[in-house]
Amino acid sequence: MAGCRGALCCCCRWCCCCGERETRTPEELTILGETQEEDDEILPRKDYEKGRKYEAVKWMMVFAIGVCTGLVGLFVDFFVRLFTQLKFGVVQTSVEECSQKGCLALSLLELLGFNLTFVFLASLLVLIEPVAAGSGIPEIKCYLNGVKVPGIVRLRTLLCKVFGVLFSVAGGLFVGKEGPMIHSGAVVGAGLPQFQSISLRKIQFNFPYFRSDRDKRDFVSAGAAAGVAAAFGAPIGGTLFSLEEGSSFWNQGLTWKVLFCSMSATFTLNFFRSGIQFGSWGSFQLPGLLNFGEFKCSDSDKKCHLWTAMDLGFFVVMGVIGGLLGATFNCLNKRLAKYRMRNVHPKPKLVRVLESLLVSVVTTVVVFTASMVLGECRQMSASGQIGNDSFQLQVSSEDVNSSIKTFFCPNETYNDMATLFFNPQESAILQLFHQDGTFSPVTLALFFVLYFLLACWTYGISVPSGLFVPSLLCGAAFGRLVANVLKSYIGLGHIYSGTFALIGAAAFLGGVVRMTISLTVILIESTNEITYGLPIMITLMVAKWTGDFFNKGIYDIHVGLRGVPLLEWETEAEMDKLRASDIMEPNLTYVYPHTRIQSLVSILRTTVHHAFPVVTENRGNEKEFMKGNQLISNNIRFKKSSILTRAGEQRRRSQSMKSYPSSELRNVCDEHLASEEPAEKEDLLQQMLERRYTPYPNLYPDQSPSEDWTMEERFRPLTFHGLILRSQLVTLLVRGVCYSENQSSASQPRLSYAEMAEDYPRYPDIHDLDLTLLNPRMIVDVTPYMNPSPFTVSPNTHVSQVFNLFRTMGLRHLPVVNAVGEIVGIITRHNLTYEFLQARLRQHYQTI
Repeated sequence: MAGCRGALCCCCRWCCCCGERETRTPEELTILGETQEEDDEILPRKDYEKGRKYEAVKWMMVFAIGVCTGLVGLFVDFFVRLFTQLKFGVVQTSVEECSQKGCLALSLLELLGFNLTFVFLASLLVLIEPVAAGSGIPEIKCYLNGVKVPGIVRLRTLLCKVFGVLFSVAGGLFVGKEGPMIHSGAVVGAGLPQFQSISLRKIQFNFPYFRSDRDKRDFVSAGAAAGVAAAFGAPIGGTLFSLEEGSSFWNQGLTWKVLFCSMSATFTLNFFRSGIQFGSWGSFQLPGLLNFGEFKCSDSDKKCHLWTAMDLGFFVVMGVIGGLLGATFNCLNKRLAKYRMRNVHPKPKLVRVLESLLVSVVTTVVVFTASMVLGECRQMSASGQIGNDSFQLQVSSEDVNSSIKTFFCPNETYNDMATLFFNPQESAILQLFHQDGTFSPVTLALFFVLYFLLACWTYGISVPSGLFVPSLLCGAAFGRLVANVLKSYIGLGHIYSGTFALIGAAAFLGGVVRMTISLTVILIESTNEITYGLPIMITLMVAKWTGDFFNKGIYDIHVGLRGVPLLEWETEAEMDKLRASDIMEPNLTYVYPHTRIQSLVSILRTTVHHAFPVVTENRGNEKEFMKGNQLISNNIRFKKSSILTRAGEQRRRSQSMKSYPSSELRNVCDEHLASEEPAEKEDLLQQMLERRYTPYPNLYPDQSPSEDWTMEERFRPLTFHGLILRSQLVTLLVRGVCYSENQSSASQPRLSYAEMAEDYPRYPDIHDLDLTLLNPRMIVDVTPYMNPSPFTVSPNTHVSQVFNLFRTMGLRHLPVVNAVGEIVGIITRHNLTYEFLQARLRQHYQTI
């Protein structure tokens, strides 16, 4: 900083203003065809040895992300099972005793005590980190789409998410742990390669790799895929989920790394779960947190088939009904979310906890009452309830018998409603998939209605909650109900009930989340039955098409309620009536190649833009302006040196071949004009702090924009030279990278790429900068740090082309440059949202 605060003689490790060695600016070195030494490197250089090392480290990181995500899933699964077994063990014993003694109210109070305690703890964790609420899939989808959601990938979020979801699931709420696993994997992917955390500031590792947003998004994609793989035992489905629902841009190399990460998560979880539960280490018997078991007909039933061609017609109808049910679910949940935003969220945080406790009380009372009053006592078969559907892969007949509940029923009978309600949701799904004749149509219908309404109410309260398992269970009950009706009332005896339960689960889940490719593969991998590929795919497609007639998927709805500018895959055809000039923002805030600290601080403190165009002005009398002002001279000289002409290119090539004397060009580029320090009439630092208008830097260093300016003066032609990020400008100010007006720009200290990225991803904030350490008259040369060749478009470019370029390349800013190299506007994500484009299209029709 001392070199920036007024010393006329400034030394650094690149150059020394007082030395005898002749110094040249970066622009001169570029024009003369010379390069700096290795130590002078400002931007990263392509080095094959470093590239191979970088790639090897990246492979190791995706493997570590997969392993850590699998261990997170193991931790959640272990404690959910532990707490659930403890709760149901105590309650079941109490119910069996009180059903004879007439003290069922005491059993209900015990169940309420367990559930309220767990839900209260989950709500407290969400109060600590609010973004831990919900499944986290909408937020991760936004992050991978290019929108930074504050706090979404922090370590504290991960801890609150993991502990919160195990308490909410153990608390009896109709939520799943699979959705939060995707969020947890994404947080692991974002944080592990950084080797630092804002929650653990004292722990610092010197790890110079992966210091860019693109690398971080790639690892988040891998982590999200690993979360899906750990949840469902579906590594391929996880990869497709990350591609379909998350990332807005993709590359071939990333696909292989994401699949490897998903495989690592699946087999890490499989290895430890198989060893812990079965004692057979290395057998790999439990691939995911949710296992569907094996769908297989009994060997004694030769007429049994998993499905036939005639069943496809029923599957299509079930897809239509599933889409309608999903649209209804989304509509009701959207209304509830809006109500919460208006009436719950503005109130003290304690109100959110009370809402969660209210949902827990209602859910517990409904479950207990329905099992006692609405359940049917059905005869228990001697064969262990295995009819024509065997249950062989993951769960034995003893496990099936142990999951059957006899609440309030005499000997040799069981309560079919309690069997669904008083079991973990995964066990209830297995009951519906693999048991034949154990549930009456009335019980299935009542269970579906109650579960549908309570799950819709629960999703959105202030606890970590997933939606996959509740949707699967609700849909499985619907599918099993359809199978019972077709068997009992229509006489279709060939129907395999487990298949219809699976198709019903796929139809309802597809109608809610509107996923197609990834959900198809996830369900196929979970069932381990490739023959289900066609019916599942047809059902999901029909459910999605039906639901899309009415509303969007549940995750897209919650993204829209948050007001996040999410970009779709493509624009509508009618949007091509618009051009880039119709949607761009022409009112620009820009900087010059050489800008005073006074202007930079004012720009950064009065705007929230994340990038600024670097421009120079076009004037006819530039030679007159160059006289008497070094700042103006430097800007004009940079413009002249950066404009490419045929003669200039030929001269550069000649110089590179040492056939053209460099002294003549150096005399042109190294022209030094005397400057006079303008008298300061008042404290410039105070001026910076008091400025409240949006700054427009210009070639007059002390002139501010005026309301008397004409349109031509305010929007005067600007030659575009590149883009520079807010984080880069703040870093330059913090590190004192600047030079005095009576010095050459070569005296400015230079930062390497590693030094510029040292603070990633939490760069200093301009409002935390101590302005007393800055001399507002000093000048910053931003040209070595700007991006001189960003993606640009012409004003006449169709919106569809602009949209495709912006989305596929993962851009945040897209300058609009005319035919003569002048910037006329800039396009950001906001300018490409559906709502903004619709408004512009309506305006376009009005002007025709």
